[in-house]
Formats: sequence, C-alpha cells, structure tokens
Amino acid sequence: MLTRSHYLNALSVATTRSPVTALLGPRQCGKTTLAKAFSTNQVSHYFDLEAPSDQQRLQNPELLLSSLDGLVVLDEIQLMPQLFSILRVLVDQSEHRARYLILGSASPQVIKGASETLAGRIEFIDLGGFDLLETASSAGQQLWLRGGFPRSFLAKNEADSLAWREGFIRTFLERDLPQLGINIQVTAMRRFWTMLAHTHGQIWNGSALGRSLSLSDKTVRHYLDILTSAYMLRQLQPWHANLKKRQVKSPKIYFRDTGLLHSLLGLETYHQLLGHPALGSSWEGFALEQVMRIVRPKDAYFWATHSGAEVDLFFVAGGRNYAIEFKFSEAPKMTRSMLSALESLELDYLWVIYPGGQSYPIHERIGVSPLNEAGLSAISEKIEKC
Repeated sequence: MLTRSHYLNALSVATTRSPVTALLGPRQCGKTTLAKAFSTNQVSHYFDLEAPSDQQRLQNPELLLSSLDGLVVLDEIQLMPQLFSILRVLVDQSEHRARYLILGSASPQVIKGASETLAGRIEFIDLGGFDLLETASSAGQQLWLRGGFPRSFLAKNEADSLAWREGFIRTFLERDLPQLGINIQVTAMRRFWTMLAHTHGQIWNGSALGRSLSLSDKTVRHYLDILTSAYMLRQLQPWHANLKKRQVKSPKIYFRDTGLLHSLLGLETYHQLLGHPALGSSWEGFALEQVMRIVRPKDAYFWATHSGAEVDLFFVAGGRNYAIEFKFSEAPKMTRSMLSALESLELDYLWVIYPGGQSYPIHERIGVSPLNEAGLSAISEKIEKC
C-alpha cells in the first residue's frame, strides 16, 4: 500500500487544532486504511459502526466516549447520526481531552449533521483516490486508465481492475445510494451516469439529457447534484470576468475518477482508450484532477465566451490570477484564446499542461509544462513563492 504523506500531515495538523476532524470521501477510497495508519503509535480507540460488536459497545455512547482519551476514530458515522450531538457536548467540556476523527462517505446526513451540530468545532478533509505524486509519474498511464481507487489501481492486471470497478458501480447504485437516503431506480441512475460519461468535459445541458431520458430538467439536475455530493462528479463553475461579454453560464461536468469513466464507456484497455473519440476529454479530466490535488485552490472555475475564447481552469492564489489550459498534444503552441485569457482575466501566469516530458516558455507569461511529478511540483512551487 502506498504511503499518503500529504493526508497524514493534514490529519496531524487538523486533529491538533480542532476537537473533531471529519475525513470524507467516496467508499473504497482508503479512508479506513489512512485513519488506521494515522492512529498507529499514539493512544487511540477505533470504532467501526458497521460492526455489530462496536454498535453494541456504543449503546450508551456518551458514557463510553467520555471515558476515553487520545484519538477516537468513529468509522461510518453516517450510520449513527445521533453521535453528532453527543460529540458537541463532549468537546465543549473543558476537562475532556480526547480528539475525534470521524469517517464517512458523502452523505447529506453527515454534512448537515456535522456542519450544523459541530459548527466551530470541526475541520473537514476530503480524501480521493491516488494521484501522480503518490504513485510516481511512471505509473501515470496506469493511473489514467484504471483511476485512483486503491483496489482498482493496485489490481494485478487490467481484467481484475475492470472487474473491481464494475462491482463498485453496481454496489454504489444498489446499496450506497439507498444508504445515503437517496431512493432512485437503479436502471434510471445507471443510464444517466452512462450518458454523462459520453458528455464528460462538456458544458452541462440538462435539457438535452432530460429529453433523452424522458425526465424534467429539475430531475436530471437533482441526479447531477447527487453524484456530485457523492464525490463521483465535479461541477466546474464558469467565471464571469466581464459582464459586458456574452459568457457561458453553465458548469462543465467531469468524472473525478477516470477509471469509472472508462468502465461506463466500455473501455477495457489502454489501446482501446487511445482509439476512442473521448480520448482528449478523458485526458483533460484526468489532468484537471491531478492539478486540483496538487494546487488545491480554494475555488476553481473555467472561463469561456460565446465568441470562442476559453481557458480550462482559472483560480486565484495569494491575490494573483492564474489559469491552466490542458492540451493533449505533442507540442502545444500559443493561441489567440490564450492571449485573450491573459488580457480578460488579468492573469499573472498561464500554464499549458500536456502529456510530453519537457517544460518550455511560449510567452513571457505562458509556459508549457508536462503532466508529471516534476511539472506539477514546479507549478505548485511557483504559486507558493508568489
């Protein structure tokens, strides 16, 4: 198993300064493994709320938890939402010394319960699958094809990886969504999810999807928000830089894990991926997620005008404006769209990310960088220095 240093450091900081830390993410992304690795070599108590034995131990949770010190890990806390109010009472007691780490899949109950009941007492950390800095750039092709879920990425071969992802999709639809309080017909959600795979990286068009599924715009938007809250999709919102220009106002939709995207598209091998029409959009979504993991902007957007100018990712860091364009090309060149983005967005710098191996400038404020560990680290370091 790979060591996830960034998240271990984040947990160390969060559990020191906040009485409650919530580690959230999709099922099977490694939350439990990470929590157990973090709790090693310190006083800790672990409760799996799916286990009948731990459920029995927590029949009187306030009495039990008040007697513990050190780190208390509560896994799958969405199964016992009543614990939120108990944690609030405990952490408000000046003599109580325990720190709590709660784990949960994306759930309306978890987010609402934690945010409302533990306001001012809790810090959130979102966990996803593996990224390029964790797996090393040499595994980039495998990470792109299989996605970052640990069991998919670490499978012995492509067939085993694909089988795991197919099982994950089925389990997510048949078990996880109902457990999250979302009761939608499995076949309807599978069709919707598959149709989204064919529009990955495109601007959201709810009306077209609704007509294809014989559903209302409101219903398909509800389905979209469900998959987004469950960490399956990313909605990248548009940035409105100049109100005088006609700009796109709908979000772009990306799969957060390209392994699941490829499964829904029926792509089993890297060779099949290279010959598929979705090759470019798949790589763009993969590159976007890698950049988001490394740069970690507070807010991120895309920018596009109806005249054709656009940039794939725009964000503000340290009071400076930055943008990133993703090009699945051997040697990207400067375009009018990039120059338009420099002026309209008042960019300090624009990076063009591509699948090559060398970095080179194409303008005093535009540089081409490879999608690898060195390229991503260089971007992060430049932003931090500024």
